Amino acid sequence: MSEPLAERMRPRTLDQYVGQQHLVGEGAVLRRMIDAGRISSFILWGPPGVGKTTLAQIIANKLQIPFYTLSAVTSGVKDVRDVIERAKSNRFFNSASPILFIDEIHRFSKSQQDSLLGAVERGIVTLIGATTENPSFEVIRPLLSRCQLYVLKPLERDDLLGLLHRALAEDVELKKRHIELKDTGALLRFSGGDARKLLNILQLVVEAFSEVEELVITDELVEQQLQQNPLAYDKEGEMHYDIISAFIKSIRGSDPDAALYWMARMIEGGEDPQFIARRMVISASEDVGLANPNALLLANAAFDTVMKIGWPEARITLAEAAVYLATSPKSNSAYLGIDSALAEVRQSGNLPVPLHLRNAPTALMKQLGYSDGYKYSHDFPGHFVEQQYLPDELQSKRFWYAQHSPAEEKLYQRMMQCWGEKKK
Repeated sequence: MSEPLAERMRPRTLDQYVGQQHLVGEGAVLRRMIDAGRISSFILWGPPGVGKTTLAQIIANKLQIPFYTLSAVTSGVKDVRDVIERAKSNRFFNSASPILFIDEIHRFSKSQQDSLLGAVERGIVTLIGATTENPSFEVIRPLLSRCQLYVLKPLERDDLLGLLHRALAEDVELKKRHIELKDTGALLRFSGGDARKLLNILQLVVEAFSEVEELVITDELVEQQLQQNPLAYDKEGEMHYDIISAFIKSIRGSDPDAALYWMARMIEGGEDPQFIARRMVISASEDVGLANPNALLLANAAFDTVMKIGWPEARITLAEAAVYLATSPKSNSAYLGIDSALAEVRQSGNLPVPLHLRNAPTALMKQLGYSDGYKYSHDFPGHFVEQQYLPDELQSKRFWYAQHSPAEEKLYQRMMQCWGEKKK
């Protein structure tokens, strides 16, 4: 088989496209734009193998407009400018702008992203970017502000099963064989919602038994083949999602040995050191939290150091931070607190700020009672005075609850000293 199965099965129309109904289903935002024949620049954010590249190609085919593609891994500023010049020459009066698709846009440098701004702003090209990383971290703000952001979800079980059966029934090579899907559990488990990985695994298993006339695929057979070929089913997808998950969970579970092992797996696999460092900054906030506030300082320092020195020395900095986070006491009270507060805001809406908490820069505001009755905490013993800070409707609402660690216990005791039973 010369062409990979995943490429042979790539959908050509929206009717063949699997998943993402919240974007391309009837009446969904992208479907409406496509049906109207005009699209604006956007970025697709989601894990590998959920159809980012495919969706961009389908849109270009559907609208019948020129389609240019660049890979952020291999393209430089000159390549970007060359494509923009070609797009200018292909743009006809009152026609839709050519589409410029940039895969892995999160790997573009600031200068590369800057070189896109003018063309996107003037409508020379319609930008479609694809990324597996949070664009807020990786895409410069001026470019991000000119694009809509659409989040793609991992494919559901039924989507993947449908894709498997369609591959066996329609693929030009597979339909020549007598292949029975007796079990699908291992295929689904190892694919992790990634259609490309799923088809790669299927192809791996089928090719391993190319001489067998009738092949019955079982979970045992799939597991056996993957043990013999552990990296044959999309190493990059595994590195980004399975191993980073194991790494973070090892830190959360206070196992420094496991954290170092999974970090070593990422380093050996060629992972970007900034990716590892950034995940540790998140873990310091989410998992260590107020149980050891120094963890966030150290993780942030590690991130800055990695940016300055790179490989191979960065491995030592990353290891130091990983061990420190893993051996630190844990608390997710701040994480739970902000999520609880966000849930309240979404439910209760924009409740008015109590008058005594409002700023009063003008005479009219003072006449209206703004800031009237506010007590300045530093004028009171212990720099504290009891007064109402939440909206009237939420006076007794609690969002933050202290958890059991020496550092957080001190915070709790101070709240009890200040507020007594109200913060118990």
